[in-house]
Amino acid sequence: MGPSTVNIAVLLVLALTSLCSGTSSPGAYLYPQFYQHSCPRAQDIVRSVVARAVAKEARMAASLLRLHFHDCFVKGCDASLLLDSSGSIVSEKGSNPNKNSARGFEVIDEIKSALEKECPQTVSCADILALAARDSTVLAGGPNWEVPLGRRDSLGASLSGSNNDIPAPNNTLQTITTKFKRQGLDMVDLVALSGSHTIGLSRCTSFRQRLYNQTGNGVADSTLEEAYAWQLRSRCPRSGGDDNLFTLDRVSPTKFDNSYYKNVVAGKGLLNSDQVLLTRSLETMVLVKQYAENNELFFDHFAKSIVKMGNISPLTGTKGEIRKNCRKTN
Repeated sequence: MGPSTVNIAVLLVLALTSLCSGTSSPGAYLYPQFYQHSCPRAQDIVRSVVARAVAKEARMAASLLRLHFHDCFVKGCDASLLLDSSGSIVSEKGSNPNKNSARGFEVIDEIKSALEKECPQTVSCADILALAARDSTVLAGGPNWEVPLGRRDSLGASLSGSNNDIPAPNNTLQTITTKFKRQGLDMVDLVALSGSHTIGLSRCTSFRQRLYNQTGNGVADSTLEEAYAWQLRSRCPRSGGDDNLFTLDRVSPTKFDNSYYKNVVAGKGLLNSDQVLLTRSLETMVLVKQYAENNELFFDHFAKSIVKMGNISPLTGTKGEIRKNCRKTN
């Protein structure tokens, strides 16, 4: 190899290094083989605990997937959501998006304790959330993907971040788009990741305004299919019944598939944030219709978008810590 070839090789390495360390790729330090030597059985352990939990209660798949979202949208994917209140920490669990609805924490505890036995203080709680989200999706019949790993755990939480940064069911499409953009996620990510509503349940309080008073004038949301609205009203009254649960996807509530998009096309998206994808933007409408017709395309986009979401501002290297207990800092 002549000197000029060596120079080119060095330049290539330098170019790749700068690409990997650039701000354009915040998740560049994460890679799927991170625990290959330090904890080779890590992924198997996560998978087996998640499988047991989902076998016991199908809804747990949606709950674990949702924890990963609600963690990543606040200060990045750093397991800040898992911290209980103590000392200077005010838990994110008490925020509007999480209070009485975020669940699955005991499954994360069970995974953590199994991993601590296998390889103490090695696997982060943030990585557990990312793996559990993937395994839940696969168990529900959804796509599989390689999870980039190497996140570390935060030393604090942000209640205000949780209240302000997580998209809410009654947000306008513009607000939801802004919240996604803030995390470096685009319109394709928004529509594809909304597809996680193909599994799981929602409380009456999350969509009541659509049934009775959508714009503050005492009239129901006109984009909601009438027979479906009538059905929802029977169990979600004007007042009371806040915690009554409804399937987000009325066709196949425990199966991860594209019927969520078919529902939205038919005016049967449960949440306002679901239905606006069809009615408020040509760009999102086109994607909704494409996913409704092509399950494979939805799976492909969902897997890419969730990896992208998992790359939001991870703590790596010496930042943060590896918690021994996901509920509290060391």
